[in-house]
Amino acid sequence: MVSKLDLYKVFYSVGKCKSFSKAAQDLYMTQPAVSQSIMQLEKELDTRLFNRTPKGVHFTDEGSLLYEYIYSAINLIDVGEEKIQEFKNLTTGELKIGVGDTISRYFLLPYLEIFHNNYPNIKFKIVNGTTFEICSLLKSGEVDVAVCNFPIHDTALELRPCLEVHDIFVCGEKYKHLLSGPISFQELVKQPLILLDNSNSRNYVEDYLLSKGIPISPEFELGSHELLLEFAKINLGIACVTREFSQDYLNKGLLYEVGLTEEIPKRDIGVCFLKSVPLSPASTKFVEILEKKQIK
Repeated sequence: MVSKLDLYKVFYSVGKCKSFSKAAQDLYMTQPAVSQSIMQLEKELDTRLFNRTPKGVHFTDEGSLLYEYIYSAINLIDVGEEKIQEFKNLTTGELKIGVGDTISRYFLLPYLEIFHNNYPNIKFKIVNGTTFEICSLLKSGEVDVAVCNFPIHDTALELRPCLEVHDIFVCGEKYKHLLSGPISFQELVKQPLILLDNSNSRNYVEDYLLSKGIPISPEFELGSHELLLEFAKINLGIACVTREFSQDYLNKGLLYEVGLTEEIPKRDIGVCFLKSVPLSPASTKFVEILEKKQIK
């Protein structure tokens, strides 16, 4: 069955060519099929659209008016198809990324640079939040991909680990006496502890210690990794931080890693996205760049 859109495409071609036979050639149709399509459209609209003459066809007043609208509509469809092709070729578009501040600063920036250098016409929209918050944004469609702390237990999400990280405890000069030898978790929790407030990484450490029968009662709960480092530096307590994101403080001797008799198991930072929704071309390329682990 011929759709109304197909009929309008035939009408557009006949109007452009001013000839049934030339329109048939352009449309790879037979001339009788073109003529039949125009007759069907005229019947449905109850209006004569063309005057037929031995020299070709010419618009009626009604046909000329309709052609103006169909011309605009067909061209908009063509523009839409071109835009879709641009998205596929990554010459336009937007990439919406959900990510935490710390991961943005210490992990994501170099990958954003690589992506931007390769695809400069793709715009970024970066939405910051906790792992829980950005996973909620991901599921509501407000971001395309999320880069966050694992583990995440959500069967709706595809998880791709990108970087192994380690949770450690660090201290300033006041607590250097703890560095004389490895200490147990039981000894550690007797110290004033500084932890992130309600984060996936904090929950991971807390759950692990609870599995050992050791609850945590922090002295300070802070909103950023940078504050953890700064509070520890001025000797307000022992901070739980990510080793890989604390190297500057450790290398400069501003903070010291507290040796433990048992290390907290490593975890991952990675990218996740909805299993049920195909990634856009831009999102696909971005995930590929992350998984290549090009940054040293």
